[in-house]
Amino acid sequence: MLSVNILLAEDVHMIRGALIALLELEPDFQVVASVDRGDLIVETALKVRPDVAVIDVDLPGIDGLTAAAELRTELPGCHTLILTSLGRPGVLRRALAAQVSGFLLKDAPPDRLAQAVRTITTGRRVIDPQLALSAWDSPENPLSPRETEVLRLAAQGADAAEIAGCLYLSKGTVRNYLTAIVAKLHARNRVDAIRIAEEAGWIP
Repeated sequence: MLSVNILLAEDVHMIRGALIALLELEPDFQVVASVDRGDLIVETALKVRPDVAVIDVDLPGIDGLTAAAELRTELPGCHTLILTSLGRPGVLRRALAAQVSGFLLKDAPPDRLAQAVRTITTGRRVIDPQLALSAWDSPENPLSPRETEVLRLAAQGADAAEIAGCLYLSKGTVRNYLTAIVAKLHARNRVDAIRIAEEAGWIP
């Protein structure tokens, strides 16, 4: 029986321990490393060379989907399974755009996790069918990649000057982006735009 080496990325200590225990109940699974930050995923994966990375969407440092996209570039032989507690269609769309191998809700039955890991190691994709249907029916993100990044930083509490510094833009350009974002999302203001985008899964 071939062993499947797994890297786990989960920032909640208790959940990380439970997932490690659950995965290692399978005789052919071995968790070779675990991390609690998104910005440690690629660095660790290059050291331990896992077959599969099981990654939570919401991680400090960088989010799980950004890390998964970087991992695909740096270690294309590693399959990625994304776990999330919220089945937002926009998050699934972002996961598919990042070309992850699988997308699973955290409240799925325990045997579904092992089944998903085995499936993606064969090169096939695993997507929760209900999430797939909801993503099919959900609207596309109307924001451009730059507008999405501006709104993501605003959601983190950055003001126009800080966003301008991060993205090498002028404060006036940032304000224009924020005005356009509010209009595109038919939002009342910036706070409402952040809420709409977060609920749709368009920003992490």
